[in-house]
Amino acid sequence: MMLANKTKRTIEKLKTNTFKTIFNQYNWDETLQSIFNKTTADVERALLKNKLDLEDFKALISPAAKPFLEQMAQKSRMLTKKRFGNTIQMYAPMYLSNECQNICTYCGFSFTNKIPRKTLTDDEILKEVAFLKKKGFDHILLVTGEANKTVGVNYIKNALTLIRSHFSNITIEVQPLDQQEYELLIKNGLYAVLVYQETYHQQEYKKHHPKGKKSNFEYRLDTPDRLGKAGIHKIGLGALFGLEDWRADSFFTALHLKYLQKTYWKTKYSISFPRLRPYSGGLEPKVTMTDTDLVQLICAFRILDEDVELSMSTRESEVFRNNIVNLGATSISAESKTNPGGYSVEPQSLEQFEISDERSTEEIVTMLKNQGLEVVWKDWEQFHYQKFEVSKKIT
Repeated sequence: MMLANKTKRTIEKLKTNTFKTIFNQYNWDETLQSIFNKTTADVERALLKNKLDLEDFKALISPAAKPFLEQMAQKSRMLTKKRFGNTIQMYAPMYLSNECQNICTYCGFSFTNKIPRKTLTDDEILKEVAFLKKKGFDHILLVTGEANKTVGVNYIKNALTLIRSHFSNITIEVQPLDQQEYELLIKNGLYAVLVYQETYHQQEYKKHHPKGKKSNFEYRLDTPDRLGKAGIHKIGLGALFGLEDWRADSFFTALHLKYLQKTYWKTKYSISFPRLRPYSGGLEPKVTMTDTDLVQLICAFRILDEDVELSMSTRESEVFRNNIVNLGATSISAESKTNPGGYSVEPQSLEQFEISDERSTEEIVTMLKNQGLEVVWKDWEQFHYQKFEVSKKIT
């Protein structure tokens, strides 16, 4: 009886524990200093290992690793080819709404920005879908501002229902939701969720998110846990580089990733690398992340984990994206629009941020093929949708 009670308490404890428990054991300044304290010997040791730990990752993102960038790039390329072959996945973002109740210092959709607000209707959504399907896309990322009354879970559920027959893979990047809400969306065709912490520096986070639901640092921090418990297929993590020191934010992203992989081991994971981009009247980066820094970071993540998916958006330049696709990236967007209806409904509406690589989908595909890469439009069969529909008929 005592053993049964102890087991029950252990299970209940596991249910309530989240990444926050681990996160609170770390100090930002001490973590950053430990990264800068890494030596050449630490980097050499990390590059020789087959299985890295987070101390090795610190070494690979440290200033001491700069002279080893060529070796890191070669190892990153080798590991990427070993795990993913000569393939790269294509996806497109589709912005559904720029309505938002949050104040964010770096975002064009921020509540205090006096801009025309737009939320797509069903007909407008389908017009955007038609454009993207003609381009060949089968993986789509749905994006909204954070306005619960306007683009809350019911709006997102309706959008999923509307478009799920058109795409094999639907990902969302919207406001963080409760576990039960994620479970509802999964039943309606949701495959993956991207949720970026923006910065893991809790004090700086508050400065950049002074008002709105997003100002709750801990609720956002616990979002991947709610996703894992809901049984999502894939979780995307990342930090917005430019708000704080990129090395510390990257370490905490890696710490978060390793915790999630151990806790929700059936789930797949991806990492994105957004750098702060300008918008009208926007925030200047507090800390500059150079192209060399970003290459170092992408290679470090690949060497840390050969299975994690690494995504590269059109925030980056043509030249940068041309070079990174063979060094570690596994998915890439093309011809992206960061405004609701930007493809065909309302191309002139205000963008969330400026994109850098403005090439057409066809140009991106040609570039990838010229580099010996096979473009993957679809890598997920809609079996889980079909199974859901069949089970409804049976019952």
